[in-house]
Amino acid sequence: MTRRAVVIGSGFGGLAAAVRLGARGYRVTLLERLGEAGGRARVHRQDGFTFDAGPTIVTAPFLFEELWALCGRSLADDVELRSLDPFYRIRFDDGRTFDVSADADCMRAQIARFEPGDVRGYDRLQEISRKIYEVGFERLGREPFDRATDMLKALPALVRLQGYRSVYGLVSRYIRNPQLRMVFSFHPLLVGGNPLTTTAVYTLIAHLEKRWGVHYVMGGTGRLVAALVDLIEGLGGTLRFDAEVERIVVRDGEARGVVLKSGETIDADVVVSNADPLLTYGTLIPPEQCRGRNARTRTRMRSSMSLFVWYFGTDRTYDELPHHMILMGPRYRELLRDIFDRHWLADDMSLYLHRPTATDPSVAPDGCDAFYVLSPVPHLDAGIDWQTAAEPYRRRIAERLEATVLPGLRSHVVTSRVTTPLEFQDQLLSFRGAAFGPEPVLTQSAWFRPHNRSEDVANLYLVGAGTHPGAGLPGVVSSAAVLERFLDDV
Repeated sequence: MTRRAVVIGSGFGGLAAAVRLGARGYRVTLLERLGEAGGRARVHRQDGFTFDAGPTIVTAPFLFEELWALCGRSLADDVELRSLDPFYRIRFDDGRTFDVSADADCMRAQIARFEPGDVRGYDRLQEISRKIYEVGFERLGREPFDRATDMLKALPALVRLQGYRSVYGLVSRYIRNPQLRMVFSFHPLLVGGNPLTTTAVYTLIAHLEKRWGVHYVMGGTGRLVAALVDLIEGLGGTLRFDAEVERIVVRDGEARGVVLKSGETIDADVVVSNADPLLTYGTLIPPEQCRGRNARTRTRMRSSMSLFVWYFGTDRTYDELPHHMILMGPRYRELLRDIFDRHWLADDMSLYLHRPTATDPSVAPDGCDAFYVLSPVPHLDAGIDWQTAAEPYRRRIAERLEATVLPGLRSHVVTSRVTTPLEFQDQLLSFRGAAFGPEPVLTQSAWFRPHNRSEDVANLYLVGAGTHPGAGLPGVVSSAAVLERFLDDV
């Protein structure tokens, strides 16, 4: 008898889960409340421009190659990944720049320009980053962590690798120059974490980039989403849009399907939620089914930051700019405290600028550039009225870009749209409008994070940014691999 699976949400975690379930013979129904697949990775198209709404890079292509191999196919036949060099350029407030790449000699030469004494520290930092990667990603990234004993077994290795320190604290042990400390500690922001408090385990991101490279999907990340949908349908799965789940059906302590807002019931032997865990446990499951830690999760977990994103196109090109650029503001640690601790919308800002047309002119009309600029901002508990604050904040970003790297910008913008924390809350159903789920501090990582296998409801599983191993494309795709560890027990 063919087993049935329902997957709630078509973000990368849900897509990867649907592929793995389909490859194991499940008849999969993938439900998406929006009108297109991708979740945070949906696509905005307007005025001839194509904008990736969320993720813009692939740092662990082998994770996707594995999904294609499960289907007897090759990723390269469906998706073209273009390796980027440099990975990104960091511009400091004083105008100095640093190009991050996998070339160790190039990195050492640039470090020497800032602080010759930090070259040796860089080599030592790279070695510990490699060791943390081997333990934190290769060894523990697919471990279920649904028992406290799993965490106890991992603790000695994490302590030995200084996982109790923050990323910034670990970097500061080896790097003295303040600007170089920014270069080597900002990575937690890519997964919603504060470098000052995120566990040093996340220094593995730097090694992940160095080992596997930073890649752009030609046509945009949405092309990768579409290719995954093709895989799922090729395995006999069904993807339904505008299909919002009202609740998960629980009988005798087991997930047995879902009820849609329309009233339709879809039966299943397995239910996988790619929704925010706080939505899953706070709304989709009957309250009497939530016991212990999950009943308290909603009010006690610290949420990640949110994002303000401005998508815009220009009627000219800025050929001197690289594909990826990070513009550091005049403050670093104090700005992070404003975002994560004080929950203030600061007057200054640091920005991530994405110019995909540097690599892929197809995402904009001829002679034009497509851009996406992202500013980390507090989540909605800050009480910022984004309906009135959005446009003034967008103008401030435009002024900042025009004064630094995009001369004459405001007179060349021909299309524009923004995403605020309100959209993360209202469209993506993210708790507090947080862009990355629970904040990745040590006490909210691994076993402390919402578990991939529900301890409250049998045959209910969680994937995506809110569960283990965490946010970012490698994390959410790996969460589906953790799911597969449990399927033999179903």
